[in-house]
Amino acid sequence: MLLVAPENLNIENVSFYTTFKDALDEGFRPCKICRPTENANLAPVEVELAIQLVKDNPKDKVSDFRLKECGVSPELVRRWFKKHYGMTFQAYQRMYRINNAMMELKGGRKATDIALDTGYDSLSGFGYTYKKYIGKSPKNSVNDNVILISRLTTPLGPMFVCATEQGVCLLEFVDRRMLETEFRDLQRLLKASIIVGENRHIDQAKKELAEYFDGQRKTFDVSLHTPGTDFQNTVWQALHAIPFGETSTYQKQAERIDKPKAIRAVASANGFNRISIMVPCHRVIGKDGKLVGYGGGLERKRWLIEHEQANQSCV
Repeated sequence: MLLVAPENLNIENVSFYTTFKDALDEGFRPCKICRPTENANLAPVEVELAIQLVKDNPKDKVSDFRLKECGVSPELVRRWFKKHYGMTFQAYQRMYRINNAMMELKGGRKATDIALDTGYDSLSGFGYTYKKYIGKSPKNSVNDNVILISRLTTPLGPMFVCATEQGVCLLEFVDRRMLETEFRDLQRLLKASIIVGENRHIDQAKKELAEYFDGQRKTFDVSLHTPGTDFQNTVWQALHAIPFGETSTYQKQAERIDKPKAIRAVASANGFNRISIMVPCHRVIGKDGKLVGYGGGLERKRWLIEHEQANQSCV
């Protein structure tokens, strides 16, 4: 339950919402001091410790006993992962280990050595788990792509960021409409599986996004990977030409790519953009100046535009 209260705390002036997105949709703005939309989705200290244990020991299983030794409640960790990742902590660990194994396979190590080094008693057990997450056996997937997914918090709520070896391929709010469809399309287009993990592109994306929300960054330098049609990529590239803090229209965007009559096609391509904020489709508004068409919600779109306008003087 989310409580939104004005200065006058009479009960008739208090509004209750199930989620912060419901409050945003009603026009309420998150407090800049307590940052409720950001802090409400931060992982508890115990969960952060559990995640760090996995990262520090990518080839070992972090057992309940190990968690308890570190003062971490296994039950708390399990509940948090089920709620925020839709999987168990053990599944998260397995995916993290398989990601590490795949990187080593691509580096030339033998599957047998990796299996034993990762704690599996047999090559068959390792192969079964590997195929479950990657979709192919270790031998048949060495040259395949893999899409890594990680989670981050922002002032507008939690987001998922996905990246391949080429760059960031998805950045969306976790409650974005049609997110599952985007995941399926991305895996089909790249012929890859999505597994939990991080790489240099995800690390850089998180750093640059933090700077953007702090008002210290106007443009993004992280590499992007945008599978789509030639027309879609032309439209997405044109979005980068809209200056920070300014807006454009679908008509102007169509003219920008020398397709003045393709207004609806441009709007459709904008809707298929999977990398929000970094590919700034939020800067495109209706011809009448109204906010239209944003998968993350119109209030988020309004917030992003106002945030940029307020920080146009940033370096």
